[in-house]
Amino acid sequence: MKTAVAFAVCACVVILVSAAVEQKSKNCNEVRTAYSSKGFNINDVPNKGVHGAHLKVCPEGFSCCTLEMEEKLSQQSRSDLKAPVSQLSSNLQNTFTQRHQHFDQFFKELLNNAEKSLHDMFVRTYGVMYVKNAELFKHFFHELRRYYASGGATVHLDTMLADFWAELLERMFRLVNVQYEFTDTYMECVSRHTEQLKPFGDVPRKLRLQLTRAFVAARTFTLGLALVPDVVNKVSTVSASPSCVRAAMKMLYCPYCTGQVALKPCKNYCLNVMRGCLANQADLDTEWNNFLDAMLSLAERLEGPFNFESVMDPIDVKISDAIMNMQENSMQVSQKVFQGCGQPKPTFRSRRSTKDSSFPGRFRPYSPDARPTTAAGTNMDRLVTDVKKKLKHAKKFWSTLPETVCVGERVAQGDECWNGTAKSRYESVVMGNGLANQLSNPHVEVDITKPDVVIRRQIAVLREMTSWLKAAHSGNDITFDSEEDGSGEESGSGCDSPSCDNDDMYFSTPPPVKPRMVPQEKDSSSGVRLSPSSLVLALAGLTLALLVPHTR
Repeated sequence: MKTAVAFAVCACVVILVSAAVEQKSKNCNEVRTAYSSKGFNINDVPNKGVHGAHLKVCPEGFSCCTLEMEEKLSQQSRSDLKAPVSQLSSNLQNTFTQRHQHFDQFFKELLNNAEKSLHDMFVRTYGVMYVKNAELFKHFFHELRRYYASGGATVHLDTMLADFWAELLERMFRLVNVQYEFTDTYMECVSRHTEQLKPFGDVPRKLRLQLTRAFVAARTFTLGLALVPDVVNKVSTVSASPSCVRAAMKMLYCPYCTGQVALKPCKNYCLNVMRGCLANQADLDTEWNNFLDAMLSLAERLEGPFNFESVMDPIDVKISDAIMNMQENSMQVSQKVFQGCGQPKPTFRSRRSTKDSSFPGRFRPYSPDARPTTAAGTNMDRLVTDVKKKLKHAKKFWSTLPETVCVGERVAQGDECWNGTAKSRYESVVMGNGLANQLSNPHVEVDITKPDVVIRRQIAVLREMTSWLKAAHSGNDITFDSEEDGSGEESGSGCDSPSCDNDDMYFSTPPPVKPRMVPQEKDSSSGVRLSPSSLVLALAGLTLALLVPHTR
């Protein structure tokens, strides 16, 4: 009798416990709390679970979701899917937007500093004679800025530099030969023979080589930095497909409907969903990595032979060296001109005052080890070192997005995770990256025959930019089309061998010599016939006088 009573009591306890467990499982209070935390109306959630046969995405059976809830959670899943990808993309955009601004500001301020340095030095050295001809140098820097801003379609560097030296020669030639009268036709003859005369020594050739390499590299590199946030921004506008949203809903919120609001998706399940959703983005990776490799290679050039800073900082000294060359060789240059262009007619002028031809200042000392710090607060070496780290870190960004998203608290491991239907281990094979690998994706239907148009366009943009970067690495500018034939036109050093690293490191030369002071010799005659010594003097005056203004 006692045994029967004990058995009956135990049976009652089991029944009561089972009823309590079943009652808890039917209760949707936890779902109501979680659902309302998303900003939805808590009254959408039933107090007790209902049969899920009416649902379109989540499994049938006990459910705390109505069809209306499922639709709202589907929209929420679209936002939840986009959020981590947008955050990662935004971080990448901000990183390279800042680096582009730093480089762009740095290059522009180096140009400004170089112009100011030349102006200050030439005013001290040449005085009023420079001031009278300052527009020639102002135009020189103006054209360099135009090239940096707009490229070869606006300014052809070789032509601009040739015109600068031809104009400088013409002005100086008139000054050292003030005893003669020159017609415009005669001066055109002089200009045509600038290359053969080499009045400025080897400075124009070396300066052209260095300026071309440095400007092409600097401009192309800043274009590359600006492209990164632009590509990321355009790719971020690509919308998730309906199949992707459906898969995200099932992964993120179907556990809600079963009353398991704390249950996280299995990691491999998350990877398959994300690789299906981001299949098109992953196809960017090949051209993206090629582009970043080209940026890294050009960055190496900026640290070495194409260093913009080491070209611009001593440019005033180099142009002064050219002027000194002309001064020292003026007699030989003049004789060659007279032989090739004919003997000019003599003229008569009053002598120049010693004040006009005096040289009150000296060249500023220049040390190639001195590294200026501009308002950008840095120098080239620091900028390049920093950006190289960022470029390396950005590699494989698109193909690793799924792994970057499916980490931490967003997923769970082992058997204690949501596999799409229940709390259990995920058994499906993990798909590879890219569109072609999604043919058998178990969760996201992907039409591998229809790649996304926006992303295909960005792949083409990256491929084109990579070709520009590779050309700049060899000192060539192909960032513009020829208006005549529509084909890519190259200009530059044409250097595509390792020798570029060491050839003509012109700006690593020792500090420049100071301008020599040529004593002035008075002429007792009333005319202007100049002896060889007074000619040299006029030359000095010229140099420093830097070119007398004249009417072309």
